[in-house]
Amino acid sequence: MDELLLTPAPTARRPLLGLTVLVVEDSRFACEALRLLCQRSGARIRRADSLENARRHLAIYRPSIVLIDVGLPDGSGTQLINQLAQATPRIEVIIGISGDSAAETTVLDAGADGFIAKPIANLAAFQSAILKHLPAHRQPPGPRAISDEMISPDLIAYRDDLHHISEILNNTDESQDIAYVTQFLDGVARSAQDDALGKAVQNLATLKSEGDDLASGVSTLNELVAKRIAAGGPL
Repeated sequence: MDELLLTPAPTARRPLLGLTVLVVEDSRFACEALRLLCQRSGARIRRADSLENARRHLAIYRPSIVLIDVGLPDGSGTQLINQLAQATPRIEVIIGISGDSAAETTVLDAGADGFIAKPIANLAAFQSAILKHLPAHRQPPGPRAISDEMISPDLIAYRDDLHHISEILNNTDESQDIAYVTQFLDGVARSAQDDALGKAVQNLATLKSEGDDLASGVSTLNELVAKRIAAGGPL
């Protein structure tokens, strides 16, 4: 009861006021979009970029909501979803996120309350995806204004993601790293609506799945990434 009295009450304009969201996401571009969405909704946000950092964070802080990306550098986000879903006391809302809509079934089977497909940019859709899983005392009073606002993350975060992947592409021959590169860049390309980059990512993923030589696919992808870094954004 004391906690409820101390926590700011949600409002129609800021329906997540008083809540803390932990975003477990390795893409700075995707995380920047979620930061803006949380800010517009009244929620505080914390970020972890790996399973290890998320667990370290959760050992100290208890968020109201956790958004967990499926593809992380040190494993699948479904591991953390399953762990949190079985914990007592349970975090109020656990939601899986991914650029691959086919991941929804896996996420829900792991114990998540819901799933949001990337790119995540529509303010009203983001708020609704969370509010429908919150208890009555967390709901805003009266009718909620539905906003058509679309979030546009800063392209500095986009370039940060590309620099991260460029370093991996230039310093690895490991297929495990290629699997990470393709899942990471697929999400970034979707979020940035960069179709050409997305096609190059899918081509590399296909080469890997068919056991073909990856050199041409890596070279093409590296060239596209370098061009976007130089241009400061999608071409």
